[in-house]
Amino acid sequence: MEDLWLGTGGIIRKLCIGVEENTLEGMIKKDCAAVILAAGQGKRMQSGIPKQYLMLEDKPVIYYALKAFQDSFVNRIVLVVSEEDIEYCKKNVVEKYGFGKVAAVVAGGKERYHSVYEGLKAVECDYVFIHDGARPFVTEEIIERGYACAVKYDACVVGMPTKDTVKIADADNFAASTPGRDKVWLVQTPQIFSYDLIFQAYSALIDKEQELLQKSVRITDDAMVVETFTDRKVKLVEGSYENIKITTPGDLEIARALKNSIKNYS
Repeated sequence: MEDLWLGTGGIIRKLCIGVEENTLEGMIKKDCAAVILAAGQGKRMQSGIPKQYLMLEDKPVIYYALKAFQDSFVNRIVLVVSEEDIEYCKKNVVEKYGFGKVAAVVAGGKERYHSVYEGLKAVECDYVFIHDGARPFVTEEIIERGYACAVKYDACVVGMPTKDTVKIADADNFAASTPGRDKVWLVQTPQIFSYDLIFQAYSALIDKEQELLQKSVRITDDAMVVETFTDRKVKLVEGSYENIKITTPGDLEIARALKNSIKNYS
């Protein structure tokens, strides 16, 4: 089946291959939850304040991801933060901004995959969205596309085809190969899975963690967990080039410019 392009309000959107046009409209949503990760220390931000609590306009960065899922069809949210930030986050984020869908605020772990696992243990559902709290530009359209894709394929990640040429380097930093740009995607979040599939994969990861560390295998996203510990393929679906992750001071400046652009456009 060919890729499907939909036009809404003059905007052209490319959906996941194999998702029919009527999938999004009138779909009876199954039980969905979101695990939003905000436990990182943000060392590359060069700030004493974790990146998720830095201000973007007049609200903390984490507000925008929570607001997107609060306003979506997702039934509940689990927010994963560092243990020392639990009470702060409950009072100054969840209660302050009225995020009623936040069912739990739980402590994360040392690595991102530990935090995801803690979040998964705190929720049970049909489909789960795993999203980085430092990505404030996730939209309703991205959430809808991701859900439609996950319902069909069980494992779906949001991303965008790279605009730049990518080089694969050898051990001495010489260019070893050049993959075609049409085959290279920059992966984002949310990453969406059937709950049973992703929980099974993460449970296997935790069981084999020491073995992976000894082999210097570094798990960098949720899709990689599914790819490593199950036989299920992970489907790619279009996100947005604006769906950036705020990691460095430069990213925060870009995010501020994007917010101004969106505000001026609307």
